[in-house]
Amino acid sequence: MSPRKKAVLLISLILIADQILKIWIKTHLVIGEEIKLFGNWGLIHFIENNGMAFGMEMGGKPGKLILSIFRIVAIFGIGWFLNSIIEKKANTGLILAVSAIMAGAVGNIIDSAFYGIIFSESYTQPAILFPPGGGYSTLLHGRVVDMFYFPVIDTYWPDWSPINPGESLVFFRPVFNIADSAITCGVISILLFQKRMFRDLS
Repeated sequence: MSPRKKAVLLISLILIADQILKIWIKTHLVIGEEIKLFGNWGLIHFIENNGMAFGMEMGGKPGKLILSIFRIVAIFGIGWFLNSIIEKKANTGLILAVSAIMAGAVGNIIDSAFYGIIFSESYTQPAILFPPGGGYSTLLHGRVVDMFYFPVIDTYWPDWSPINPGESLVFFRPVFNIADSAITCGVISILLFQKRMFRDLS
């Protein structure tokens, strides 16, 4: 299989898995509902966020619009870079890592761009796909669906701690999705194996 076909296959698999899970979550759970995977250490915990990976946000509707436009521009940039390294016959690992990053970016922009139009709200009942009265928001103002939560450590800072004494300590606190995971894995792979991945690029 050629590197280009491998890239297309990986992007397609990530996007399909990401969107199938998000749509299932939206249409079967309400925000805040949980399903235990590994006791209290691993949960499906349905939340939505207006912003970036792992629930980080930018302020208000203008911030949301700017972020959505930035994501679209970034996707075109990543796509251009991916095509260029494929044509240069770069290391397959680099091609797949960039493909994962691109798939993750596309997966989350789909939520931001279209979920507000095609879904009803999820606060009191599972969302309806293509509700008769229209969606909960407008183009590029949808919220990203997150669901994976792994609070492996859930305790309190000791009273003698110089950092947040007596306050809640949860690790790993962020809730994320398949798209976030693809971006993270792609970036970490490049950081760990950058010498090998970029060795053959001129």
